[in-house]
Amino acid sequence: MTYDLRDDIFASLGERRFTAEISVTTAGVVCGVEDAAEKAAGLGCEVLHALADADEAVPEEPVLVIRAKAKEIAIAEDTLLGAIAKPSAIARAARQAQEIAGDRVRIVSGAAKKMPIEIKPQVRRAIHRGGGSGRITPPPFVYLDKNYVRMFGGVRRTLEAVSVLEGHTRCIQLRGLVEPLEDEARAAIEMGAEILMVDTGDLDDLDRVAAMVRAAGRREVTEIAFSGDIALADIPAIAAHDVDILDIGRAVIDAPSVDVKLDVVDAPT
Repeated sequence: MTYDLRDDIFASLGERRFTAEISVTTAGVVCGVEDAAEKAAGLGCEVLHALADADEAVPEEPVLVIRAKAKEIAIAEDTLLGAIAKPSAIARAARQAQEIAGDRVRIVSGAAKKMPIEIKPQVRRAIHRGGGSGRITPPPFVYLDKNYVRMFGGVRRTLEAVSVLEGHTRCIQLRGLVEPLEDEARAAIEMGAEILMVDTGDLDDLDRVAAMVRAAGRREVTEIAFSGDIALADIPAIAAHDVDILDIGRAVIDAPSVDVKLDVVDAPT
C-alpha cells in the first residue's frame, strides 16, 4: 500500500466523523455537483445534500453537503472542488450567451472538441446545463469542416460524398479557402445542405450568404450559423443579422473558474 501522510495526521481522530459543506462564493447556475456527489460517495462519504446540475446556487449556501471521517474529508477537498469550479464557469458563460442572444438565435460551442478527451463529456454537459449546446444540431448529423472541403476539392464534391447518409443533417463549413465564398455557398444551397456555417468572423460574409439563401427560396429550410472568435459583447450586434446559430468558443470554454470552497461545519462525533 502507498504511504499516505494523512493517516498519521488524523490518527488521533480515529473513527470520528465530520460534516462539510461545499459552496460557491458567487450566485449563478452550477454544474458538476452531481459528478462531485458521485465522487464523494466513491470516497466513502455520506452525501447529505446535493443540488442538481443547472440549479441556481446562492453564495455561501451549500451546493453539496457530505459527512465522513477526517481523511476522507481532506481527500474530498482535494478532489471534489475541481468537479464543480470549471464546469460551473462554462455553464454560466453558456447561459449568459444564450440570454444575450435571446430566443431567436441558438448558442452552441463546438470548441468542446478541442478539450482533452478525458474531460470532453463534462465540458459538453456544462454547456448543455447552461442552456447552450456542445453540438450544432441534434444527431444524426454530419459536420463537414474546411479540411473535408480541402480533401474533396470543393463543397459540391464534399456534399456528394455524404449523399449516402440518409437521415443525417448536413452542416458544411464555408470559409472561401478552396473556392470563393460565394461559389461555396451556391454549391451548398444547390446540394440542399441543411446548415451553412459561415466560419470567417466577417459579418459581410454572413450577410452575403444569407442573401443567397433567401434569393434561392431556401431560407425556411436552411439554418445559417456564424463563427469566428465571438466574444459575449459581440452577440447583440451579430444576432441582429439574419442568423440562426452562433458558435461561441473561447468565450464559453475559457470562462474563469467559479470560486468553490469546502468548510467543516460541525464538531466531530
